Amino acid sequence: MKKVLFFLMMVSTISLFAQDDIDNLIKGSKADANYLVSGYAMPALNAVSIGLNQGWYNTAAPHKLFGFDLTLTMSPVFLSSSDLKYMVNNANLTNVKLVAVGSTPVAPTGSAEVPTVFGNDIKPQYQGYVNGIPSGAPFEGAPGLNLDVPLVGTASPMAMIQLGLGLPKGTDLKLRFFPSTKVGDGGSVSMFGIGVMHDVKQYIPGVKSLPFDLSGFFGYTSLKMDVGLDSSDPGKKAIFETTAMTLQGLISKKISVLTLYGSVGYNFNSSSLAVKGTYTTNSATLVDPIDISGSPSGARLTAGLRLKFAIFTFHGDYTLQKYNSLSVGFGFNVR
Repeated sequence: MKKVLFFLMMVSTISLFAQDDIDNLIKGSKADANYLVSGYAMPALNAVSIGLNQGWYNTAAPHKLFGFDLTLTMSPVFLSSSDLKYMVNNANLTNVKLVAVGSTPVAPTGSAEVPTVFGNDIKPQYQGYVNGIPSGAPFEGAPGLNLDVPLVGTASPMAMIQLGLGLPKGTDLKLRFFPSTKVGDGGSVSMFGIGVMHDVKQYIPGVKSLPFDLSGFFGYTSLKMDVGLDSSDPGKKAIFETTAMTLQGLISKKISVLTLYGSVGYNFNSSSLAVKGTYTTNSATLVDPIDISGSPSGARLTAGLRLKFAIFTFHGDYTLQKYNSLSVGFGFNVR
């Protein structure tokens, strides 16, 4: 398997984890392996989870009964400089030590920054230890994908296609679905999402006649992907799971073909990565060595605009949150 991360979601293939990167971090004890993989992979897990909460809407106005839209949205999730590297402290490692980053040596009691999956492609060097004594030859750790783009920043692109349907009482039902599909060497990916938008202005006396739309929104998306890590051993695989929920208040104002919209709300996110199988390191035989999780939940604030010409829509918005995101897309909107 090529040394990339990939994440397949609808029409978009992004990176998750590849064989060499995972194997190069499963060294030493189980605690050592989890420490190294967590620092390396967590920005990717968090960015994917946050990205699943994007692209749900481009107006606060629900469809008329049985009106519908089909919308494709691309949402780059922007990372900070701190997501490009993580600190490896040898005091937190037992059976493996960081000995160099590129050509810069690191003392057995020292620490240094190494690339995350989104960082540079410099390969850190590690050394196995048994009972406090170096064992075997030094080996390479996992490099990053070198995604840093000067002046623009670093982004993990996310794509989402969804269907919206108008229901009674000012309610929209929104659906995202990707059936279980084989990827890579014996792996698969599947996704399901459901969202509900409801007009709340209709319940507020003195407000329901005002010329703007006001709705509440709840969205839920779950994604699961497993990747085979060794074609000769089906038991060796990485399993990535994430759930993303968002609760928001939406407001919009239509002016001819232009709609201005915004929202405030909260994201509830969780993601996990587990590596299954049996792996032999310099100090032990590890069974199911990796089990890490993250929860990049937090408040969010969105502002955007939509243009509609006949049944065609074009929209763009920017969201301030733990991982900021710029969403752009187009669709077909009827009623």
